[in-house]
Amino acid sequence: MKLGLVGLPNCGKSTLFNALTESTAESANYPFSTTDKNIGIVTVPDIRLNSLQNMYNAKKLINATIEFVDIAGLVRGAGAGAGIGNKFLGHIREVDGIVHVVRCFEDENIQHVDGELDPLRDIDTINTELIFADLEVVSRRLEKLPKEIKSGKATKNELELMQNIANTLEEEKPVKSITFSENELLIVKNLGLLTLKPAMFVANVAEDELLGNSYSQEVLNFANKNDSQAFLVSAKLEEELVGLSNDQKYDFLKELGIKESSLALMTDAGYKTLNLMSFLTAGPKEVRAWTIPSGTKAVAAAGKIHSDLERGFIRAEIVNYDELMSLGSYAACKDAGKVRLEGKEYIVQEGDIILFRFNV
Repeated sequence: MKLGLVGLPNCGKSTLFNALTESTAESANYPFSTTDKNIGIVTVPDIRLNSLQNMYNAKKLINATIEFVDIAGLVRGAGAGAGIGNKFLGHIREVDGIVHVVRCFEDENIQHVDGELDPLRDIDTINTELIFADLEVVSRRLEKLPKEIKSGKATKNELELMQNIANTLEEEKPVKSITFSENELLIVKNLGLLTLKPAMFVANVAEDELLGNSYSQEVLNFANKNDSQAFLVSAKLEEELVGLSNDQKYDFLKELGIKESSLALMTDAGYKTLNLMSFLTAGPKEVRAWTIPSGTKAVAAAGKIHSDLERGFIRAEIVNYDELMSLGSYAACKDAGKVRLEGKEYIVQEGDIILFRFNV
């Protein structure tokens, strides 16, 4: 999972990136203090793996990972190259999902690029620039299509598809608002359109407003109306906790009435936004979490581990994590009839612990 943090300059993107990845990306009180992307890879918290490691006395524990990309701030006109717009937009094309960090804190010492705080205007600024960037891509494609249709390299159906997308963008609607057929989606995905990417929203509040304010509520309401994930963080507070152990962070946040860290919130929202889930493997050598799209069949999940497992798939032996913990051992689950044998078409479920049988 690769998530790109975007937002206006001075919204707290780099501060949040530092908190999430325990990095030291530059964060300063002026636009474009970050002029290039910063990248950090973090492990996905999963207490189930620790329990499995203890049960199996496993030598290794391997978490799933998230790659965060802190992308330089965007300003109005970026779609036409303002600021470092073209470079910024290119970095967004590389990620799976967009994390839109929205400034919801007042601070007279940190300037706002538009002079005053207005979260909904800030969201609209970025959304508009992404739409303009996509419209430019689609317009260039429309210019080439007539010649390609004459030479047989493209079809009239693709021309109609591009025109439909262009019309939608001109109405200032994102590409993801269009319902595509499977074949159409394959064509569209090749264009790398920004407004096709799923997005979530982070309302970045001050340290003394951890339960939210009127600005953050606007962000939450906007996300809800657009069927998007959203949550609150105080990026500045969490950056100050970098260096503490997980237990120390948890205890500190708990005292402030915060149940989950920004990383835990981001992980949960990211999995939901990208429609992902995890299955587990466990044994004396290692316990591991594997990230797959929801709805993945057993044979494809086997291929996530190794192509040989997919090619020579025989069956999947599956036990539910909660049942394994309740009964205390794999042998006990077998005796109780809790280990299931499933074929290629089985849809993997969250928390499945799977042993794949194969022959090549």
